[in-house]
Amino acid sequence: MKKLSKCPTSKEKNLGTEYFSLALCAFGGLGLEMLYAYLIEPAVYGYGIADFTPAQSILHWIITCITWGIVAFFLLRYAKRELGFTLNTPGKKTKLWQWLISGLLILIMTLINIADIGELKIFHEFKKMIPLEFTFQHIYYLVETILFTLIIVFGQIAMEKWLKRTNIPFGGILAGITWGLAHWFTKGSLTIGLMGILVGFLFGTAYLILNRDLRKTYLVLALAFIL
Repeated sequence: MKKLSKCPTSKEKNLGTEYFSLALCAFGGLGLEMLYAYLIEPAVYGYGIADFTPAQSILHWIITCITWGIVAFFLLRYAKRELGFTLNTPGKKTKLWQWLISGLLILIMTLINIADIGELKIFHEFKKMIPLEFTFQHIYYLVETILFTLIIVFGQIAMEKWLKRTNIPFGGILAGITWGLAHWFTKGSLTIGLMGILVGFLFGTAYLILNRDLRKTYLVLALAFIL
């Protein structure tokens, strides 16, 4: 296991704390949806999210996506201005074996979804939704993936600053724990929560396998969310 030769400096510890805080803020941004879905909207409509009409679901996704977009914008702006974070990738060429492993991770996620609902998630949703509803559902997935990716990236940087190890998917572990616990709470199923932890770990692994290329990682995660 690769380990850097020196202990973290005070500056690195502080940077780690800053990045960890950003990762938690990204998770908190995702959690704002629960405020809409389980408190505000049921109070307005008089019934829960499971009974929303297509129009109400679309409005929910629009409001949620706008919220998430604002959160992502300010997190990235802060990270760039205060911490020197950049979206530019290292520029390493992704090799065939890296794409194959990333594809395998997408396949694992797809199989998890099939085991849960009995068929491909995208087909299942296409059959049960009207076209406009289906479209906005997948815009929602794409925006959700942005914040999920930021949890992984910021969490990875934070733990590497603290622990001086670079080949453990720390960001994925953090994403899995936070996302898994959230799904356990919202779905009321420990199994779903544990699956969330596994999925987060796999996504964090994909980030490392793809040479920390944010764009390629986002692509892999988005496909996994959609399929």
